[in-house]
Amino acid sequence: MTLVLVEIEAGQVNLVSEEAVTFARSLGPELGEPLHALVLGPVDDAVQADCARLGVDVVYRATNPELERYAAAAWASALDQATTVSGATVIVASGSPRGTEVLAHLAARRDVPMAANVVSVTSAKPLHVSRQVVGGAALEEMDLSGPLGLFSVAGHAVEAVAADSPGDAVVTDIEADLTPDDLRAQLTRISVRESVDTGTLTKARVVVAGGRGAGSSEGFGDVEALAARLGGAVGASRVVTSLGWRPHHEQVGQTGSRITPDLYIACGISGAIQHWAGCASSKTILAINTDADAPMMTKADYAVVGDMHEVLPAILEELDKA
Repeated sequence: MTLVLVEIEAGQVNLVSEEAVTFARSLGPELGEPLHALVLGPVDDAVQADCARLGVDVVYRATNPELERYAAAAWASALDQATTVSGATVIVASGSPRGTEVLAHLAARRDVPMAANVVSVTSAKPLHVSRQVVGGAALEEMDLSGPLGLFSVAGHAVEAVAADSPGDAVVTDIEADLTPDDLRAQLTRISVRESVDTGTLTKARVVVAGGRGAGSSEGFGDVEALAARLGGAVGASRVVTSLGWRPHHEQVGQTGSRITPDLYIACGISGAIQHWAGCASSKTILAINTDADAPMMTKADYAVVGDMHEVLPAILEELDKA
């Protein structure tokens, strides 16, 4: 039986948790059935409906109010107790910072190995997984031996889809007893920037991004124009945000956003491993760069050798003609 740690955002199961549940469900009768979930936070009708839609049979609700604020050790303690109650043999979480941290705590408590950023499971007994390493540039095969298999699912490794048959999503309360040590480090405050929609980039079907080749913050004019013309979002490389040319929430890469658009247009971006980790799941990649041997150019589906400040105006002109 599989137990999934489900994270809640704005009163709903968040996207990466939906992906984790979808992944767990795909494991089939050997591992993924029945499917249970632990929700740390309020479980209202909307959350229960989300879990049912995703095929969850039982939803464990931790009643301890001290779990409402994120604390990795405390969440791991609650997950540990839910594991015992459910009798789960496989524990899955999303590859989010919280999901990965909580599983790491649980692995230490149980003295078992844990795999992060898993993209596939190739064997149930023994549990054998493939996971992303080196910023997603390579895959590593790993056996999770022992009585309990723990792994987090790489972001966008699967598309979140509803189950063919909804689950019962029966809510079961657990007390989740905590110790003072469990709460030594916990979230105390969240500050939200005004007028910043961090979800735009990850949900966009088209992303047009600029790198060092833009030359300056003013060099993003055509990038913005093409993104607007295609109904997409503007992205940027890490060096661009580090230089202050664009805000950090537009950064694509290992330390920014991991995107899955239908079309990704990389303009003046060399394509370091860290950047590739954020855009590799794009369905189609078009790279524009003066260096034909840049990593982004050699990995892209289509490449245009040229100055982005000449190529982008030409694309915009052709789009206007069309």
